[in-house]
Amino acid sequence: MHAVIDDGKKRMAGALASLGKEFSRLRTGRASVTLIEPIMADYYGTPTPVSQIASLSVPDSRTITIQPWDKAAFSAVEKAILKSDLGLNPVNDGKLIRISIPPLTEERRKDLVKLAKKFNEDAKVAVRNVRRDLNEDLKKLLKDKDITEDEQRKLEGEVQKLTDETIKKCDQTFSAKEKEILEL
Repeated sequence: MHAVIDDGKKRMAGALASLGKEFSRLRTGRASVTLIEPIMADYYGTPTPVSQIASLSVPDSRTITIQPWDKAAFSAVEKAILKSDLGLNPVNDGKLIRISIPPLTEERRKDLVKLAKKFNEDAKVAVRNVRRDLNEDLKKLLKDKDITEDEQRKLEGEVQKLTDETIKKCDQTFSAKEKEILEL
């Protein structure tokens, strides 16, 4: 029966980790290599993540530099960045590709907060789905007479406590991201 709780902890932690990953891809006013990591460049006819064909770095808070290891990759990386929906303009000087991160407009900040709120709600729905699955597992254990009704109620309480804690963490993560987005 503790396997049910452990499974729930892992799945809820997964939902929280997924939320963190989504938030890391949201563009704030600061430069971050996580903006570039999901971009795929057409490298010798194969879609390849930019991070696998170049070194990415952040020399200051408003600039990302990309240094492809192969000279032939420069144009592919540049095209991929221009095609992405990030609205970034790469500058190629032959040795490095530099991307300046422009400051966000107030309207864009509000849109990003709405998107972050949606990601947060999706994570909370995933956590609640895990809770539902765990409670169904506990009912099945009760039906199979593997646990008593008292044990079921106690474990449902633990599942609810775990759910509440995870949802609180989701909200805290969202609040921090919202503050970061709205920060000038």
